[in-house]
Amino acid sequence: MNDLRPRRKRGKKWLAWLIAIALVSLSLFVYIRYYYVFGTGVKSGELNYMVYKGIVFKTYEGKLIQTGFRADKPGGLQSNQFEFSVASKEIAEKLMLSSGKFVQLHYKEYFAPLPWRGYSEFIVDSIITIEETKHFDNDDMAPIVLDSM
Repeated sequence: MNDLRPRRKRGKKWLAWLIAIALVSLSLFVYIRYYYVFGTGVKSGELNYMVYKGIVFKTYEGKLIQTGFRADKPGGLQSNQFEFSVASKEIAEKLMLSSGKFVQLHYKEYFAPLPWRGYSEFIVDSIITIEETKHFDNDDMAPIVLDSM
């Protein structure tokens, strides 16, 4: 009975299956690349800046300076910087008022950024703590300097 079918219907069936598989594969790729949360974590350090910028898509971008140093090249030192984006306006406004303070931020990591989500793969979704940083005055340093002489 299969030989009585016209060959065009079989060809259309294979083409439909091929298009369906291609669409499912493309959808899966886009989901994993842009929406799948690859990792989560907490970063802490001194908040350097928080800005609202963009040409078409305005996003909140920030930079955290972490304590310690790293060496990208032998003999070279560089501070650890964590660049991130913030999707929530409320969180971004709190961070804008906290520039220069020690903060702990919870973030989600994606494989690639989206223009409307921010320039970074790291998206901060909550603030854990905000603390004042301790700045040393000359009076605090005086006993240390005098003891070393």
